[in-house]
Amino acid sequence: MSQTHRTQNKPANATDDGRSENLRDSPMMAHLLDALEARTDIGHYGCLTFVMIARHFLPENKIVDLLSHQPDVTAEDAHGLVVQVKGHNYNPPKRERILQWQSQQDFPICPTPDEPGTCNVYSELRFPDDIYDHINDFWEAEASHKSEE
Repeated sequence: MSQTHRTQNKPANATDDGRSENLRDSPMMAHLLDALEARTDIGHYGCLTFVMIARHFLPENKIVDLLSHQPDVTAEDAHGLVVQVKGHNYNPPKRERILQWQSQQDFPICPTPDEPGTCNVYSELRFPDDIYDHINDFWEAEASHKSEE
């Protein structure tokens, strides 16, 4: 992550609003990282969620390495998923989307789905500013489209 979000006296993972630049400060991402490191099958949507979020915090080769230990996922497959997510510039999924995807597989992407407010990476992690700009542009376009109908 670039140094542009940091001040000289501030730790690398701290932000003024309590969000972090360390993936492990998100309980859901720590859960996914632990499962990946243990070579536990996190499912297709677990992999997709992981890439959509981790690509903003980890080097591509680390993401590919972690995913390539999933059942039926080669390093080439893992790299392809990263390239696809980057190519489409997918935003990190909101909690509701994560829970929707989780219902379609066995592995619990969100380890605490019954606790409101959990598994919301936007409140836990500090993403690059362009992510927030992209989200704002999307909602402005949606509002404009609906007003034209």
